[in-house]
Amino acid sequence: MPDELLDWFESQARDLPWRATREPWSILVAELMLQQTQVSRVTERWPRFLVRFPDPSVCAAAPVADVIDEWSGLGYNRRAVNLHRAATAITIEHDGRVPTDLGDLLALPGIGPYTARALRVFAFEIDDAVVDTNVARILARTLNRTLKPAEAQREADRRVPADDGWRWNQAMLDLGARHCSSKPVCVDCPLSEGCSWFASGCPDPDPAIGSASVSTKQSTFAGSDREGRGRLVRQLRSGPVAVGQVNDVLGWPNDPARCRRVLDRLVGDGLVAFDDDEVSLPAGP
Repeated sequence: MPDELLDWFESQARDLPWRATREPWSILVAELMLQQTQVSRVTERWPRFLVRFPDPSVCAAAPVADVIDEWSGLGYNRRAVNLHRAATAITIEHDGRVPTDLGDLLALPGIGPYTARALRVFAFEIDDAVVDTNVARILARTLNRTLKPAEAQREADRRVPADDGWRWNQAMLDLGARHCSSKPVCVDCPLSEGCSWFASGCPDPDPAIGSASVSTKQSTFAGSDREGRGRLVRQLRSGPVAVGQVNDVLGWPNDPARCRRVLDRLVGDGLVAFDDDEVSLPAGP
């Protein structure tokens, strides 16, 4: 039912600033920011990030610490490190231009199947299909069965109208966010007439649960390793921390084994550097 969905999108589309551009670097930044970060927060921070890092070469030339600093408040800091690494690869391997080939995009650090296809669709208007948690729910409910990743991608691909992939994918994302969410609102949904789950009365279990790309509830943040990681990175934005104070900053002064495990993971993720005396954000580009 492509006409119904696209007609709905024309009147109900969200006003998102990155939809006004086809500039690949800008869209890459937006897509990485939007991973597990509220749209309203990204809308506020995306323009500021691009002022500071307007293209891949500027980002690649900057210290990793500067990118992490600008990422503050946007979720996992590891994504900032991956963005810096991707910018470096784009600068060195692709002459500073974001590639269009799917294989080249997937080879970039931190770029998975969704982000690679989102770049092809939203920057280059290639008729790929993007499958995130919103789209995956629509597919599973429409077919009234859970889907494995490859099947979900195939189902999404075959629905994309020729030469209209940009609008179609944006419409699917908006529909998943507004109607086919974790608590679906089927009234006035433009795809309800073709939805097998809706036609059967929306019985339990919801076919979207456990289907490919559908996110699950995240573990509790309070007391988690993620909380400690965040505390240390926030402190490091103000300057290095003496090695003897790291356990206190992490929040587990009486659990040195846990602190060392978390610190080692931060080093492995490229988020911190440390020597015998102090821990700091990475200094080099």
